[in-house]
Amino acid sequence: MNRLEKLRALIASQKVDGFLITNPYNVRYMTGFTGSTGIALVTKSEALFITDFRYIEQAEREVTDFHAVQHKATLVEEIASYVRNLNIQTLGFEKEHITYAQFLLYEKFITKNLVGLADVIEKIRLIKTPEEIRIIKVACDIVDAAFEHILPQIRPGVTELEIANELEFFMRKSGATSSSFDTIVASGVRSALPHGVATDKIIEKGDFVTLDYGALYNGYVSDTTRTVAVGQPSQQLKEIYEIVLEAQLVGVKTFKPGMTGVEADAVVRDVIRSHGYGEAFGHSTGHGIGLEVHEGPGLSHRSNHRLEAGMTVTCEPGIYLPGIGGVRIEDDLLITADGNDVLTHAPKELIIL
Repeated sequence: MNRLEKLRALIASQKVDGFLITNPYNVRYMTGFTGSTGIALVTKSEALFITDFRYIEQAEREVTDFHAVQHKATLVEEIASYVRNLNIQTLGFEKEHITYAQFLLYEKFITKNLVGLADVIEKIRLIKTPEEIRIIKVACDIVDAAFEHILPQIRPGVTELEIANELEFFMRKSGATSSSFDTIVASGVRSALPHGVATDKIIEKGDFVTLDYGALYNGYVSDTTRTVAVGQPSQQLKEIYEIVLEAQLVGVKTFKPGMTGVEADAVVRDVIRSHGYGEAFGHSTGHGIGLEVHEGPGLSHRSNHRLEAGMTVTCEPGIYLPGIGGVRIEDDLLITADGNDVLTHAPKELIIL
């Protein structure tokens, strides 16, 4: 089945006559539209993409499997008109992707039964197609090349922002549209901040420097982390590096179809816990990547979703010691029929610059 057929099957199972797609990532996934304004309406027999004057020409070029139409009235009034004309009695909508104010507008103009649904298209997005995997691999190749490029430039006297800017510039020169998220460059004691976005802090001798960055390529993302040392680090920093590396390698070796997010998280977390640093690893072991840098499935103690072949996920354990420093190592993985393929290949042994 293609994506539209899969969506219609899910809609039918939810007992709604139509489904309104408003999340921009889901709109792109279903229609192929890469612009910033538009929604989609799907019924058993119709598939409409509705946009305004600015984007109708682009939509007519890009949209597949959907009929692109331009709205003349307000968008919600246009939706209401199609709901009436298509005799939709029960309309499903993405309840996690609209505001309360938008919902009140729907109630005002769409005088039918509104049913909030969650993770309808996200379920389809979990398993990547061969073309999606090809694009994600290119995004991963870009970040690998960026790591090799940036290493000679990480030295005492350079700021975190200078490193982050050079990483982003290189990725764009290598074909990326942009970075996947705000690039993290966290040095010294700031490396204990899991999301320490780059600042004007100067990198110093003895610092650990954590680089967490990704490339957005053709709509899809990569997400990788490496931690390097500038000069000889302390013995404690070396120790936690080796522990994180051990845990990360266990995850890479172990992740396979059939494992739940809880199980995947546990095999990695147990390594860190066994060395006495369990409290210093406070985030999940990983997450899905695709159109978004954080999407399903989750690899955490809360996620019972099972890994399946075709999913793309991260494995990113870390240890963070406030006032001292931290380490995170992250790869992107493709779950295969009997295990996984690692998509990011930058070296992981401790590099001392």
